[in-house]
Amino acid sequence: MADIFARIVAMIGAVMILMRRWGADTSVPAVGLAPAIPTAKPQGIPTLKMPTAKGWADGHVPTAAPGLKVNAFASGLHHPRWIHVLPTGEVLVAEAMGESGAIRTAFDYAMYATMKRAAAVGISMNRIMLFRDADGDGVAETREVFLEGLNRPFGMALKDDVFYVGNTDGIVAFPYTAGQSRISAAGKRLTTFKPGGHWTRSLLLSPDGRKLYAGVGSLSNIGDNGLEAEEERAAIHELDLETGVNRVFAGGLRNPVGLAFEPETGALWTVVNERDGLGDETPPDYLTSVIDGGFYGWPFCYWGQTVDDRVPQDKVLVASARTPDYALGGHTASLGLCWMPAGTLPGFPDGMVIGQHGSWNRSTLSGYKVIFIPFENGRPSGPPRDILSGFLAPDEKVSYGRPVGVTLGPDGSLLVADDVGNVIWRVTGAQ
Repeated sequence: MADIFARIVAMIGAVMILMRRWGADTSVPAVGLAPAIPTAKPQGIPTLKMPTAKGWADGHVPTAAPGLKVNAFASGLHHPRWIHVLPTGEVLVAEAMGESGAIRTAFDYAMYATMKRAAAVGISMNRIMLFRDADGDGVAETREVFLEGLNRPFGMALKDDVFYVGNTDGIVAFPYTAGQSRISAAGKRLTTFKPGGHWTRSLLLSPDGRKLYAGVGSLSNIGDNGLEAEEERAAIHELDLETGVNRVFAGGLRNPVGLAFEPETGALWTVVNERDGLGDETPPDYLTSVIDGGFYGWPFCYWGQTVDDRVPQDKVLVASARTPDYALGGHTASLGLCWMPAGTLPGFPDGMVIGQHGSWNRSTLSGYKVIFIPFENGRPSGPPRDILSGFLAPDEKVSYGRPVGVTLGPDGSLLVADDVGNVIWRVTGAQ
């Protein structure tokens, strides 16, 4: 049976190569405040293209933008996804990995084989590691298991003596004492999220410490299993830490991952992975502010009221759909997000840093870099700038790494999780 599947996969691959050669989308990337989004071209066979995971050879590192330098803060990890810095300076890293769903068709098998080759599915470590740079040289000397026995952990947050983890099936709270290197006490489940589909659960504490926000992605691409299966998904949740009440804060967000507050206005922002199967640049992933009660289109429409004809429509919801603030290009898999104040890196003003994991579903690959979006007066104000690139080979056949979580380090640097290179990168000024 496996041999038959392998032959079918090879045939599917050959067909998709021909489709890419003769029908590739050569449009300009849909990026910025007013992107030119190509007309949708529904695909009978979704594009499936992903580089083989290679990792970094000795001495090989990502390419830092002029004026910057990069070094490995920690290496030898097991699929590091998200980073959280404790007030005492230790760096926590969630190690987790997606699991393959049920394989029912030849395309399911092709996708699984492709994702496995790209190190995107496998055995999840389900733990959080602690790293400490005691001598301040920018390289962690010690590593310890901080918390284990989790269920695909991702987001992390700390308030006073409680440490919160975003497991794929809910938010869990653990008792924490400042300075401790390991949590062994049992956690308490605060919310329940449906597992499956987009499994990451990012967390962000409100500036006043009263609310905890969580990004919960959709189960499917465009509500393929019915909207009942998507209830309370494709949304950002708000958990009141005083009352324990959890509610949907904003919806219609296919896969909202990174979360960050913009300090001037206090607005909540997120990066969202949009739907597949409509073309290389259609629709673009995006960065957007999020308002309480806002609806952002999924699955009925995208980029405002552009209707997706593959989905049974709800005219009322379509009419209410908000247009995102800033397009990031099609299928970039923008996951990581953090606010970076002016001067953190030389030559960079206030703005948002985004970790773009990289595409698997377009004819020419996109993403595979860490970018910066400048802000003025609380809004995006210019074109994106690269911070780190070079994660993808020029011929697109192999990836040395794939950026995920981004955050500011305890020393004022920028830290980047790389789940293919199994490295935490540290970015600083070149001088």
